Amino acid sequence: MSTQLIAIIILLGTFFGLMFLRTPIAISVGISCFTTCWYLNIPADIVIQNAVKGVNGYSLMAVPFFILMGEIMSTGGIAQRLVNLASSLVGWMRGGLAMVTVVASMLFGCVSGSSAACTATLGPIMVPMMKKKGYDEEFATTITMTSSVTGLLIPPSHNMVIYAMVAGGVSVGALFMAGVMPGLLMGSLLMAYSYIKARKKNYPIDGKFDIKKVAQAFVQAFWGLITIAIVVIGVCTGIVTATESAAVAVLWALFVTFGIYKEVSIRELPKMVMRAVKTLAMILLLIATSSAFGWLLAYLKVPQLITRGIFHFSTNPYVVLIIVNVILILMGMLMDMSSIILIATPILLPIATSIGMSPVQFGAMLITNLGVGLLTPPVGGTLFIGSAISGIKFERLAKTMIPLYIMMGITLLLVTYIPQISMVLPAFVK
Repeated sequence: MSTQLIAIIILLGTFFGLMFLRTPIAISVGISCFTTCWYLNIPADIVIQNAVKGVNGYSLMAVPFFILMGEIMSTGGIAQRLVNLASSLVGWMRGGLAMVTVVASMLFGCVSGSSAACTATLGPIMVPMMKKKGYDEEFATTITMTSSVTGLLIPPSHNMVIYAMVAGGVSVGALFMAGVMPGLLMGSLLMAYSYIKARKKNYPIDGKFDIKKVAQAFVQAFWGLITIAIVVIGVCTGIVTATESAAVAVLWALFVTFGIYKEVSIRELPKMVMRAVKTLAMILLLIATSSAFGWLLAYLKVPQLITRGIFHFSTNPYVVLIIVNVILILMGMLMDMSSIILIATPILLPIATSIGMSPVQFGAMLITNLGVGLLTPPVGGTLFIGSAISGIKFERLAKTMIPLYIMMGITLLLVTYIPQISMVLPAFVK
């Protein structure tokens, strides 16, 4: 057995072994890197240098601003206002409360940029509300969890920024726009399923459509929604960078929260910053260790081995993309989203581009795929949050999720095989 193969076994074996022992993923990645370097007689300094290099990028500075913006907006009363806006738009339809959850998640998810944060914030609001109206608690919980994934695609999304950094030379603005249509598509499919479910179970209709209520709800939510506009318009027009627009959006979010909404005291700001710092610390540690892990994979020529293996199996572009998606789904079942982006992108992006897929489309496909991973056992973070909120065991939730998995799967296949879905809007980005 060659030294290269033994090193690959040590690297991946140590990593997955620690993962199954429920070791935090960043620590698992770091230990596996140092262990492999020890076997190869590579100085440990190399691991540290690549880890530092991974977090030393200007574009990455947008991530802490996005996280802080989401924390400020979610704490400052934006969630309830978005629920009210969504309720005025679709609450009057059959299964309206489920649709309200989907629309609110699409709005709030893009503000927070986090599926977990969206579920944790909207879950305690929407699940009891739907249960009170006669909805099945399992359905109420699963639709809340699934709809939160749309926020990963609809801009602004810090995951898109991380992907842009790893992919190299990919416009953040183009990626933002690439996620809009897939996000809307997934949301539409979830709303269609909610309507069918509501008809079958005879869930109640809540009131009638009232344009005045829509206008009032929009005015109330306007100041919060303009935060998103600052980021999206600024980045997509090329006026400012993602980092600059995110910084301006944070200042605006502070003004809206403490100057207009005034639902929380400015004394709460240190707590908001601390929560954002904790989230950021976890993400940066993942980025740092995953960068070193990615360097080792490249050093051991793992990407080339995987590429040869896939193309040896089939050269048909449709089959290759299926294999790529299966790999990502399996990784999503075991690993954190940010670490997958950092590890899988250098390996799978060249395969996708070699068969004619744009890096922008691959980014949309990647984020869509990994959104599914957040809802799949054994590591699905959003699935566990939904379980904690509802008190329902995640095994039962996973079973109830099957029709929703199908909806997400349809979205993923359409994004994968129909480039226009993700590429129409980026064409207008400067």
